[in-house]
Amino acid sequence: MDIFENVLLMLVAACLLLQLSRRLALPYPSMLALAGVALGAMPWVPHISLDPHLALALFIAPALLDSAFDTAPRELRRNWLPLVSLVLVAVLLTTAAVAWAGWAFAGLPLAAAITLGAIVAPPDAVAAAAVMQQFRIPRRTLSVINGESLLNDAVALLVFGVAVSAAGSAHLPITSSLPMLLVAVPGGALVGIAFAKLNLHVGAPLFAGTRSAIIFQFVMTFGAWIVAERLHLSPIISVVAFGMTLGQYAPGRNAPRDRVHSYAVWGAVVFTLNVLAFFLMGLQARGIVDRLSEPALAHALQFAGIVLALVIAVRVGWVLFYGAVMRAAKHRLGFKPRRIAIPSKRIGLLVGWSGMRGLVTMATAFALPPDFPGRDLIVLSAFAVVLGTLVIQGFTIGPLIRALRIAPDASLEEEISLARTAMMDAALSALEAENGTEAEAVRDEYRAARVLASDTAEPQAKTAHDRLRATAIRAQRQALDGLRASGRIEDDTYHRLEEEMDWAELNAIPAADVRLQSV
Repeated sequence: MDIFENVLLMLVAACLLLQLSRRLALPYPSMLALAGVALGAMPWVPHISLDPHLALALFIAPALLDSAFDTAPRELRRNWLPLVSLVLVAVLLTTAAVAWAGWAFAGLPLAAAITLGAIVAPPDAVAAAAVMQQFRIPRRTLSVINGESLLNDAVALLVFGVAVSAAGSAHLPITSSLPMLLVAVPGGALVGIAFAKLNLHVGAPLFAGTRSAIIFQFVMTFGAWIVAERLHLSPIISVVAFGMTLGQYAPGRNAPRDRVHSYAVWGAVVFTLNVLAFFLMGLQARGIVDRLSEPALAHALQFAGIVLALVIAVRVGWVLFYGAVMRAAKHRLGFKPRRIAIPSKRIGLLVGWSGMRGLVTMATAFALPPDFPGRDLIVLSAFAVVLGTLVIQGFTIGPLIRALRIAPDASLEEEISLARTAMMDAALSALEAENGTEAEAVRDEYRAARVLASDTAEPQAKTAHDRLRATAIRAQRQALDGLRASGRIEDDTYHRLEEEMDWAELNAIPAADVRLQSV
């Protein structure tokens, strides 16, 4: 019961902190990281341990699905060169640099040092995107950062799996596990695609319009992970393939009601897992600090500082180097890349500074077996990297964007205007042959919406019809509340009509106001 009560306190504290982060325009993962430290310092909070395999599946699978669902293959193809630079080169360089430091300064075995490098290598786009969206930076930059967050998780977790296996089998070199990747990666992708097809062709039609649809989505997500793991394939690639396949085909097959409910549930789940991960990391760090003697703790903290400095420096250095090489190839060698964006110095510095670590780093640290070589040092270093990057970079990325004076990108509003105008034209064409006062009233509403849609500055503003409908709905709600208060209707009738009014109100407000905010 103590654990359950403390989890509830964690969630309440997180909600309060997130409201503070909104008011201060700070990334909420940074606030959660500080809260994790504060919680870890409280002696009355009990230590909580998780099974390593459970930790990896519980925290990683939903986060991967959430990122994969929103990642379009078209965007990955369009940004393939910067993504390869960040996903492969930057991740592997960071892994190598941290592994060298772990071997040279901390005396970790090579496999354990590589494991540490793989744990701290992948950045998390959540914190960076939360800040960057406020400043309307170029959408292509955001697309690269989001795509990187998904793919570098897969690359780093593959390296993590190989290194952990090698550390568990001291007599086998790391290279002996590499041939398995030739089967594990494509095999995992096939498992993920198969589960996505099963969800689309069986789950979606069978459970449409019921709560079972969302439960089935959870079963399929964790099922894709577990089956791939049992077949000794890559569960990471399996969930990525599962999410990207659903992202491409599910919107055309799911009913709007199912989609609204699913997005709300999955968003809440991923957010809750982020909260729990930060607090659990704080508790793990407290246990490690308690176990270490004073000289050992001082050495561990010094090494964690080295790892943090390497993680930040390698990414910033590589991104700036990549940008300089691409600009030199374009201007001095006459290289003219087709549809490949060449980052400016300002954008390069921003992308390099946006490498905050988050959920994946914490979850992989949780997943280390209790007897793993140098586990305490690795977990403490991972927590220092997460905390350090989220506080140092997270609190300064907003001022950095302002200092760099990056021009706001209005292309999103322009595309919304283009698409909404085309949608209104299609609706008016469909109603052209209809006669009667009802048809004319509907046409008037779409004509008013079309006028607003053509405004590229505010294409989703309220129409006059929206304002009138909102006034009418408020009156309906007051009448419904009065009937309930007077006892003329029972609560079951009230809640049925309340839901009807909720959907009517959602239909009467601009689409931009319908979506839940991240925090």
